[in-house]
Formats: sequence, structure tokens, C-alpha cells
Amino acid sequence: MSDAAQAIQRLIEIMARLRDPNDGCPWDREQDFASIAPYAIEEAYEVADTIAREDWTALPDELGDLLLQVAYHARMAEEAGWFDFATVATMIGDKMIRRHPHVFGDTPLRPGQWEDGKAQERLSRQDNGALAGIPLGLPALLRARKLSARAARVGFDWATAAEVADKVDEEIAELKVELVSGDRARIADELGDVLFTVATLARKLDLDPEDCLRQANAKFTRRFTAVEQDLAGQGRTLPDATLAEMEAGWQAVKRREREAP
Repeated sequence: MSDAAQAIQRLIEIMARLRDPNDGCPWDREQDFASIAPYAIEEAYEVADTIAREDWTALPDELGDLLLQVAYHARMAEEAGWFDFATVATMIGDKMIRRHPHVFGDTPLRPGQWEDGKAQERLSRQDNGALAGIPLGLPALLRARKLSARAARVGFDWATAAEVADKVDEEIAELKVELVSGDRARIADELGDVLFTVATLARKLDLDPEDCLRQANAKFTRRFTAVEQDLAGQGRTLPDATLAEMEAGWQAVKRREREAP
């Protein structure tokens, strides 16, 4: 048995012991699919964060946390008599072979092959709608991008990114009208339209809106922390500063970033 096979088998056995009804862990025994599902999302984000920071030393540990979620769900399914870890591994292996006929068969690679394969799988599950199969649990920006991409595959799309940018301006103008009205439900509706259209613009530019927003979050954190540190160097804190002073500090940080080699 290979090292990888031994390690996976050990993980499966550890998970079974944790869920053992007699001498397992009380916390692990009481969990179910619904209670564990949020951890899978959290661990996936931690993997993405580690990669973004290029922390290759921490990455194996974070990937292990994500793999644990697979083992956890597979163990609960095995207890219910539905499937086990081997089923999960076999099905993803079969799927990769099925979706790569240019590698595992003699079919030439062609544009749209991956999406066409997914469409055929949806048809076999009788998920017949053009938007069928896009998980509700995806982050909203990512799901918006996928929804607009699926619609684009059947021709419902703008011709250029510039046209989508114009649509963003249109949606923002509609939002401004509702801001005057003060109707929170209508404001939320129009703000949602703005965000959806921005996600569509990202898709049209072949960008991931989640990645773009993560970068913006990182930039804001970096600059805001620098403003805070600059004030600390003066013996002051953020509550001590006026909004004008904080804005001046923000602009100073931006200038330093532009001037940095």
C-alpha cells in the first residue's frame, strides 16, 4: 500500500473512532450533515487564503482540514448506509475521466467540452433548466457570475464589457433614486442589481468577482492599518483623529504605495 493510501485509510479509521457510539468523542457523535456543512465552506476559504498569502508551509495543514470535512461527511453517510469514502473517491475519479476524453480517450479537445459534459450530466439528472444545478450555497457574488455565464451560453448576454459597464452605471443611477425615497426594501433590491451587474462585468472581463473583492479587502486592510500605525507613531489613536485627518492619512498611505519601488 502506498504512503498516500495508508494515510487516507488512517484518516478514515480516525473518523470512525471519533464517531463511535460507545467510546468516540461526544461532540463528533452528535454532529450531522447540516451542522458540519458550514465547516466545509470555512475550511475551503482558509485554503484559498493560505494560497493567496503563498504560505506553502501552512497549506498542507489547511488542505488536511478540508479533507477532514470529506471524511466526516463520508463517515456519516456510511453510518446511514448511503455511501462511503471509497464511493466519493471513485465517483470523482470517474467524473474526471469522463470529462477528459482528450486525455483518457481518443477524442480531440474542443472548446466548451467541460461545460458540455456538465450539461449532459445535468440532463441525466433531469436538471433541465438553463440555470439548473448552480448551488444555492455558493457565495452570492460567485453564484451571480455563474448564473450570468450560464445565461450567456444560450445567448443572453451583452456583446462587450463596455456595455456591461454602462449597465452598471444605469443600475447605480436607479439605486440613487431609491436612496432619495428611503424605501429600504427597494434600496436593497436596487443594490442587489448593482452587485449582480458588477459580477457580470467581472465575468465579461474573465475575472473572478470573489478574487477581486478579496484583493480589495486586503488593500483596504493594509491601508487602514497603515493609517492606524501612522497615528500611533504620533502617540494618537483612531478615535482621537477627525475624519479629515484620517482621510489625509489615507491619501498619504496611497502616495507612499505609488512611490514605492
